[in-house]
Amino acid sequence: MNETDQRKLDAILAASPHLTALAGHVRAFATIMCSRRGQELEAWMTDADTDDQPALRSFVRGLRRDQDAVTAGLTLPWSSGTVEGHVNRLKMLKRQMFGRAKPDLLRKRVLLTD
Repeated sequence: MNETDQRKLDAILAASPHLTALAGHVRAFATIMCSRRGQELEAWMTDADTDDQPALRSFVRGLRRDQDAVTAGLTLPWSSGTVEGHVNRLKMLKRQMFGRAKPDLLRKRVLLTD
């Protein structure tokens, strides 16, 4: 972020304590996510729940629905990114060929496309 953008952001945050608090929660979550500190998630969710941020509360409710998986995703070094990329590619090929070809041609295209 350049200096002008930073000054604009600082001015906006100075004008709204509500937005400043929200930005703090978002930054804290980003730190947990980027540093793989899933063990800190529960404390962050408790802190976010006590603040007067309706959108943040909704986000926390969603995290709590599958908290074990979220904590594992924020802690463990493994990722399903490669698999998701292949699934995305297959779905794209299927969409491109929808109504134009039978499954045998789709199969050939999937096997020949890398």
